[in-house]
Amino acid sequence: MAEAMRILVTGFEPFGGAVANPALEAVRRLPAEVAGARVLAHALPVAFGRDAEELRGLVRGLRPDAVVCVGQAGGRSRITPEFVGINYALARIPDNDGARPRGVPVVPGGPDAYFATVPVHAMVERMRAAGIPAAVSFSAGTFCCNEVLYALLHLCATEAAGVRGGFIHVPYAAEQAPELPAGTPTMPLDTMVRGLELALEAIVGHPEGDIEPVVGGTER
Repeated sequence: MAEAMRILVTGFEPFGGAVANPALEAVRRLPAEVAGARVLAHALPVAFGRDAEELRGLVRGLRPDAVVCVGQAGGRSRITPEFVGINYALARIPDNDGARPRGVPVVPGGPDAYFATVPVHAMVERMRAAGIPAAVSFSAGTFCCNEVLYALLHLCATEAAGVRGGFIHVPYAAEQAPELPAGTPTMPLDTMVRGLELALEAIVGHPEGDIEPVVGGTER
């Protein structure tokens, strides 16, 4: 009998003075198995360099078939799988270690960008079909989320051949609303969890690649 597919899913710890991060909370609530694949959930620090090193250690130790990192994108109203990671770090605020890179490469000498190798369009289509607001994003920012996405895809391209990688941003959680300015977009945590499950189902269901781009399913 073939061994079950293994998907490593990470969520970032709280940062910027927040007491919780919906990305990590949603990842921790994922079931141990999705569509027959084993889900391996882990936390990552919001710390330039250290986050990528911890992720590299997890990939080497767990030997997953796919990796999906999850982060919070405050201000977005939809779950947004990221299409591309860029080789550039520019921090608006310090990370949890106090570092604040100002326009430096994630990997010196690396390519300018890598495209995600998980089926981002299929992930969005599956979520939208279930009534969950979702869109493909073409910018993961320049903070730790983008750094981890780029570092992951660089790892897949250089050391972990055959491993598919990607990143998903989630909005603020509805549970955070009392701490946020009025009108800030939020999403119930249970909806995020279900959206992530559907995204993982899309990975399992599309081992050979993505579907055609989703019409109207993009976010800048």
